Amino acid sequence: MADNEQTADLGFARVDLDRERRTGDPEVVYAAGKTPEQVVAILARLHEAHPTRAVLATRVSAEAAALVATELPAAVHDAEAGAITFGPLPTPQGRVCVVAAGTTDGPVAAEASLTARVHGASVERITDVGVAGIHRLLAVRDRLDAADCLIVVAGMEGALPSVVGGLVGVPMIAVPTSVGYGASFGGLAALLTMLNSCAPGVTVVNIDNGYGAGVAAARIARRAR
Repeated sequence: MADNEQTADLGFARVDLDRERRTGDPEVVYAAGKTPEQVVAILARLHEAHPTRAVLATRVSAEAAALVATELPAAVHDAEAGAITFGPLPTPQGRVCVVAAGTTDGPVAAEASLTARVHGASVERITDVGVAGIHRLLAVRDRLDAADCLIVVAGMEGALPSVVGGLVGVPMIAVPTSVGYGASFGGLAALLTMLNSCAPGVTVVNIDNGYGAGVAAARIARRAR
């Protein structure tokens, strides 16, 4: 096993050490499907390469989180987001507002929030403002309008991004979640609603993909400032 300037070869993984130079952000560890030992090893190597800013692991199992706590005690586990950060968070540039339709959408909203923060934006969260109680959303309209980018997270019928898109002209990333009863088809109903939104400017990521939304929103917010 040998490293070069761009890649660290760990045997089971080839870690991209050059990604921050190319894109402005270090590689992130998708921990699902990896053993706890692999998660620890990749996080440690990324931190060694990027000691001045946080590296991130998402979809971290309880077993992996426990081993990280033992082997990398300076790492921080966000249980709601199912993610771990290791290293100092960057100075925030720009503001992302993460809006969740219901409290059940919380884990996806938390993943989006933590990801946006790790990728350099300040983050505000607004929770439980779904369309079944539209007055709750109208009451926070000024906070939506003040953001550089919005992440709007919703399950069930997925209507919240369309409503927000009709209220403010802020760049928006919609995240469908797998929350809902049988005919929601694990988030497919919300995804199709968001893709077919009549509100302009609604961009949609995959079901439960808070990470993807967080990266995109942070980059928009950073450039906005």
